[in-house]
Amino acid sequence: MNKSVKRAAKGFIVLAPLTYFFPEVMLFYFVCGIYDVARNKDLSLSTIERYFLGNGIFTWLLSPLNIVLDILSLPYINKGVYKLEDLPVPYQTEIKNLITATHQQNLVAKLQAAAEDEKRSMFFFKWYSANVDTIVDIPAFHEKYKYITTIGVSVFNKRQSTSKHFGPLRASLRVLYNINDMDDDSAYIEVGDVKSYWRKDKLFIFDDTLQHQSFNESDKARYCLFVDIVRPSLLPVVLSGFLDVVRYIFAAGANSMFYNNWKVIRK
Repeated sequence: MNKSVKRAAKGFIVLAPLTYFFPEVMLFYFVCGIYDVARNKDLSLSTIERYFLGNGIFTWLLSPLNIVLDILSLPYINKGVYKLEDLPVPYQTEIKNLITATHQQNLVAKLQAAAEDEKRSMFFFKWYSANVDTIVDIPAFHEKYKYITTIGVSVFNKRQSTSKHFGPLRASLRVLYNINDMDDDSAYIEVGDVKSYWRKDKLFIFDDTLQHQSFNESDKARYCLFVDIVRPSLLPVVLSGFLDVVRYIFAAGANSMFYNNWKVIRK
């Protein structure tokens, strides 16, 4: 029995009774989920199946909340994939300052010994605005930022990639910056119908509740600055407050739960 059939069977076992006993609730969730998954530009049967029955199910469960967050972010329409200039100037300034600080630290050399034996590793310095002690002390990563909420470094060893997956919440946008230079186009990220190569474009900003997948098919490790920023809004303090609530619910130690396919390396 292939994976799709297994997922469909498990989904039927769970969803059929819920739909029978709570039809109005499930109708509401299906409508929210259909709107949510339809935002993916590479919409296919496999994407829909993955969203409702696979690793996107948590995103589906949070779809009503994410729709509210979309409304709170107006008039800033969610672009899905962003250029730096699409963001308000104060956001651009914080991101540029963080990238400058990253290059001043020779960060790859400092993390290499801890990362080289792992397939995929993650170093967190800030988690939902709370500073995190890790094996390297980078003062610039512990500064107080108005729009940056999470700062980490994601390391993919050679020939390591993720599966297609969805992030859970749309209160923030994901900012990735490839720190080390890549030699060819075998290291890249895909979001919908957009494919961005780290050799050509070091900076990539996107809504991570869209289906995405990261690849490093090269013969060298890929070190990527891993940052979350508050979504642009007329009332960013509201979204920041929401993220503060998330931080209290999921303490810094819980990041390994969300990144269980990475080795989260702490101090």
